[in-house]
This record gives sequence, C-alpha cells and structure tokens, in this order.
Amino acid sequence: MPRLGYDERAAALLVFPVVAVLLVVAAFPILYSFWVSLHDVVLTRPLRRPFVGLDNYLRVFADERFWIAVARTTVYTVVTVAATTVLAVLVALLLNEAFPGQRLLNALLLLPWATPSVVNGLMWKWIYDPSYGLLNGLLVQLGVLERYRAWLGDPDLTLLLIANAAVWKQMPLAALLLIVTMKAIPEDLYRAAKVDGAGAFRRFLHVTLPALRPGLMLVLVYETMISIRHFDLFLIMTQGGPGDASFTLSWFIYVETFRSLRFGTGAALSYILAMATFLLSYLFIRFLGRRL
Repeated sequence: MPRLGYDERAAALLVFPVVAVLLVVAAFPILYSFWVSLHDVVLTRPLRRPFVGLDNYLRVFADERFWIAVARTTVYTVVTVAATTVLAVLVALLLNEAFPGQRLLNALLLLPWATPSVVNGLMWKWIYDPSYGLLNGLLVQLGVLERYRAWLGDPDLTLLLIANAAVWKQMPLAALLLIVTMKAIPEDLYRAAKVDGAGAFRRFLHVTLPALRPGLMLVLVYETMISIRHFDLFLIMTQGGPGDASFTLSWFIYVETFRSLRFGTGAALSYILAMATFLLSYLFIRFLGRRL
C-alpha cells in the first residue's frame, strides 16, 4: 500500500472536518431511519421497539391507502412535470430572442421561483377561496360562472389546481436552465439551417431541440424529484382532501408518522418513496437521454 506524502496527509486532514459533518448530518440520519423502518416503533410506547424485519414494508404494500397514494402521486407528478417542461421550453424560446424589455422579463421570471413555498401555497389557496377568491371573482365578473365555486372542494379538480400552483413556482427555474443551454448553441447552426430553407419549426426540431438535451434531462430529473416528493402545498391547501383526492405519498408519510405516531411504517414509506425517486431519475437518464 503506497504511503501518503505530506501533501496528501495535509489534504486529508483539511477534508476530514467536512467528511465528519456529512457523516453526522447525512449518513447517520439515513442509516438510523433505515433501522427504524425495520422495527415496530410507535411513539405511544417508545420503550418497546421490537425488530420486525420487512413487516413494515409488507404492511405498507398491503394497505389500500398506499395504492391510492401511488395513483394520486403519479397523476400529480406527470401533470406537474409535463406542464412545467412544456411551459419552460416555450418561455425559454421567447426569452432567448432579442426584443425591448427582455432583461426586465428575465428578472420578473424569477419572482415566482423566489417566492417562499409557504407564501406560494397561501397565495393560491386565497386565489381558489370559495368566498372571496380572485379566481371566482374574475370568472363571475366575466360571466363564466353564475356563483362562487369551492374549487379545492372538487375531488376531480383538486390535484390539477395544486399542480397549477406548483408549476407557477417551479417553471421559472426550469426555463432559466433551458435559456442557459440555448445560449450555448452556435449561431452558425441556425444560419446553416436557414440557408437550407428550414423554417422556424424545423430549426427548432432539428437544431434547438437536440442541443437542449442536457438541459431537458436536468429539468426532467429535477422536476420529477421535486414533484414526487412534494408536501408543502398539500399541507397548506388541502391536507390530503377532500376525501382522498390529494392523498399523495408524501402526505401518507406525514399522516402515518406524525398523526398516527407509527414511526416504523412512516420510515418504511419514506424509503419506498426515496427508492421510487431514484429509480425514476435513473430511468430518465438511462433511456430517455438517448432519444431526446
């Protein structure tokens, strides 16, 4: 085994505090939560924590609420990621062009993303409010509705309305990432495409879109990771309701852990969600990355 020289020892000594902090704040909670998921930990009897192996995971898979939460989470994630990506591409195409007020629009674009999540949830909850909400007031004034409507009380619309609030906040960052990617596309490619007679749509299809692949992959992976684990909007706007209309996996984890006080199954649910997030991210990179 080669001996470390002075420089290597000094570097290792300097890096050690960072590694130690990471082990304390990251590795230990991950390992401890996995240990909890293998034990029957219920806060109402904290001194008795029998080892149950994979029973918590089997109990989760046998729970009907889990599959309801999977369905709700899937719908919410697909809608949010698709809408965010499409709108981000359109906004990036617009702001990549030179026109008066472009810099102002670039600055205003970041305002929704900079809005704290709690403020964003409260703002959209007020917009959807059945008594004095902005959406009801606008639609009634325009004659689209005859009377105010409880938007978040409609099980068929709840997930879409929460997804709309999430897209409003998440889209600006995705658009910014795509704008940065577009700036790196050589102008010579567009000039050559124009010489060949390609119109605006064909230039986008054959020049812009292939060059956007790294940015699109980053957006898809990031937005999927954010959406599948989203919690704050559900807590602020609906708390899983009405009924189970917005009963997602993140809300199920919260209910199981902090309301039912079953930390064992809550930790098992958290690991299932983490593994699902990792698997989806891997599939995006492994398979879609070659085709975009």
